[in-house]
Amino acid sequence: MSNNWKLRTQIVIGEDNINKLDKASVLVFGVGGVGGFAIEGLVRAGIGNITIVDYDTVDPTNINRQIIALNSTIGEAKVDVMEKRILDINPYINIKKHKLLYDESTSDLIFSENYDYVVDAIDMVKSKILLAQECDKRGLKLISCMGMGNKLDPTMIEITDIYRTEMCPLAKVMRREMKKRYIKKLTVVYSKEKPSDTILVEENGKSQRVNGSTSFVPSSAGLAIASYIIRYLTDKL
Repeated sequence: MSNNWKLRTQIVIGEDNINKLDKASVLVFGVGGVGGFAIEGLVRAGIGNITIVDYDTVDPTNINRQIIALNSTIGEAKVDVMEKRILDINPYINIKKHKLLYDESTSDLIFSENYDYVVDAIDMVKSKILLAQECDKRGLKLISCMGMGNKLDPTMIEITDIYRTEMCPLAKVMRREMKKRYIKKLTVVYSKEKPSDTILVEENGKSQRVNGSTSFVPSSAGLAIASYIIRYLTDKL
């Protein structure tokens, strides 16, 4: 396999930057609606080293928005499905995968290597806060995704600092938690669109509130993340 598949990207960013991307290393937490598309964008742009982290398996409810979710992949580990897809795009990429939940017990394992950029596409607030703390402590570049559920308009997505966000309920929580921990800045992708209400769903005899999702909002956020990182690594921000 030659590098001809990178030619169209090279026309935009130049050969030197193609080489930069081939040497770059990105760590992505979460292989879902946002993270899967972020990985897709990064790999197709020519990132040469990627580490993916997710503990979950593909569920039928993922099919409406996740790039790895097909009827044929239901029940498979998300990192395994994503790994196969990545290698089908670029067989020569250096890929590492961790099928685990990110928390205090797994943090040192994952951060045993250095990375040029880290992506937070995690759903759980506790893990998002821990990741922001860890990256701040280690001086690592991080972009964190805020809430993309219950939204319809991808044109309202933007990238900014956490302290400049508005409307997003998750961003409100993260602003408060970052301030508590004296974290002065955090790059985020978020939407200014007012989310619709959650609905009550009966599961296993219990009622719980569930967020809705679309095929085009989480994916747009993931591709925006990929674009931001590629522009950062090629000095085009």
